[in-house]
Amino acid sequence: MSSNADFGDGTPYGDPSWYSGDYHSLYYKDTHKAWRERCREYVKKEILPNVSEWEVNKKIPKEAYLKCYEAGLLPCVVGAASGAYDLVPADAPQDFDYFHELIFIDELARCASGGVLWGLIEGLQIGLPPVLNFGSEEMKKRVAPACLKGEKIICLNITEPNAGSDVASLRTTATREGDHYIVNGNKKWITNGIFADYFTVAVRTGGPGMRGVSMLLLEKDSMPGISTRRMDCQGVWPSGTTYVEFDSVKVPVSNLIGKENEGFGVIMKNFNHERWGFVIQANRFSRCLLEESWNYAGKRTTFGKKLLEHPVIRWKLAEMARQVEATHHWLENLTLQLCRMPKDKAMTALGGPIALSKAHSSKVFEYCAREARQIFGGNAYTRSGLGEKVERLYRDVGAYAIPGGSEEILLDLSVRQASKSKL
Repeated sequence: MSSNADFGDGTPYGDPSWYSGDYHSLYYKDTHKAWRERCREYVKKEILPNVSEWEVNKKIPKEAYLKCYEAGLLPCVVGAASGAYDLVPADAPQDFDYFHELIFIDELARCASGGVLWGLIEGLQIGLPPVLNFGSEEMKKRVAPACLKGEKIICLNITEPNAGSDVASLRTTATREGDHYIVNGNKKWITNGIFADYFTVAVRTGGPGMRGVSMLLLEKDSMPGISTRRMDCQGVWPSGTTYVEFDSVKVPVSNLIGKENEGFGVIMKNFNHERWGFVIQANRFSRCLLEESWNYAGKRTTFGKKLLEHPVIRWKLAEMARQVEATHHWLENLTLQLCRMPKDKAMTALGGPIALSKAHSSKVFEYCAREARQIFGGNAYTRSGLGEKVERLYRDVGAYAIPGGSEEILLDLSVRQASKSKL
């Protein structure tokens, strides 16, 4: 592949700057360029033609997961340091690193549907890493391969009706009885829960606060007492947002993930990767809104002029572009740190910056969604036609501003962590 060839459709700011053959980057090598082409071809063939149907059906068909694995892409979303490609026979990219994962998620997000992304990869991306990083060898070998191949679905269960960003206040209990725990409680807004075979669940095994929290793996087929029902939400429809109930579920002690009463550390270790993934998604969605707006403004005529000829429209596009480009460059810098920084160091040193970038990216997403809606006018108020993507993404904004830590919580966290590092 020529190192100076342009890649993409050519809409100004419609792709990251390194897609232009005139730009130079220290982050990307030939392996990333080859991977980018593989990802785009997969998305073009298997995802883009199906987005509208999956949105209406509020579900992604089982074969979509299998095809994602067959393309060698699905295992990449659980992290470059996870060892996922060692667990399944898949065509891994050469010198696999976090930039490969960034590229896949970014390319997948060109579908302009948070529900499709969350439905296809989010449960795996946030639900399996606790098993990979803290589960026993027996658990990893039994659970991970089927999830990485798209044969089984896994979901992360932390949020409760009364405990969202305040994770340490969760109430779901796991009471030890011999060689088992008995789990009782409720989880809410669980991505992929309605489709899931496995549930990685935060439970209270000890006293109040973070030191009484543990993580357990629950298995729907073999553990009676797990019930799920779909929640009707504003956006991300195909993701299967779920209300989960655990009614005296008998769980073997061997399904403990990590150590008893040390589950809070498992949760915290998961957050950096989860939030980094949200930044990738939110910023590509912002870029989609910019791209759609730019192309529409070049075609739509008002008062005898193309929209693009009106200074106020050019101002809107410029404001969107400057924020999208800045966020992506920040994202690339954080990705480099994930590649180079020791894992234990990254967990603490990058917690604040990734939290800050996650809050920033959802604010940019919200801004671009509103500006795109204003550019499209009434076309952005209908769920089909020219403004379909804009209307859909406008509804998806809240799913990025709240889950994974709300903007307010993450902004505060970033300042507290920065202050702590200077003490």
